Amino acid sequence: MELIKKAIRDIPDFPKKGILFRDITPLLLDPRALRQSIQHIADAYRGKGIDVVVGAESRGFIFAVPIALELNVGFVLIRKPGKLPHETVSARYELESGTDTLQIHRDAIRRGQKVLLVDDLLATGGTMAACCRLVEQLGGTVAGCAFVIELAFLKGREKLNGHPVTSLVRYE
Repeated sequence: MELIKKAIRDIPDFPKKGILFRDITPLLLDPRALRQSIQHIADAYRGKGIDVVVGAESRGFIFAVPIALELNVGFVLIRKPGKLPHETVSARYELESGTDTLQIHRDAIRRGQKVLLVDDLLATGGTMAACCRLVEQLGGTVAGCAFVIELAFLKGREKLNGHPVTSLVRYE
């Protein structure tokens, strides 16, 4: 994990003063670190009967697609409203400054499918909690939530209702 952690750049005072932003763009530039990120997450769920991998817009897509390929399963998008062309279901969630909404195609998950949800970062947990609700609303089972980075001090795991969480780099 050291290679992955070293590939994450710290940007102080972004997007506003007092925030230390964890930037994954150097990790994406390093093929070894990127490959390790994908393989570590895939290995954590290999052999666990995952039927489909779901990625959260937008940086979650970067990691979710190759993880799905590693697990030899399909990939499903969760997006902001108005971005998916077919019939959707929605989930609203709280932000620091209001609410937001995510959507998934109504036919993307079949009842009983075991789903791995992937995003780049777990912070307060609102986005991933909404993703879990969408999967469950369609009858899927959340087999796990996987992240490259976890900001543990924000206690995002607590919003994930006990679903298994995998994170490669934790900042306490």
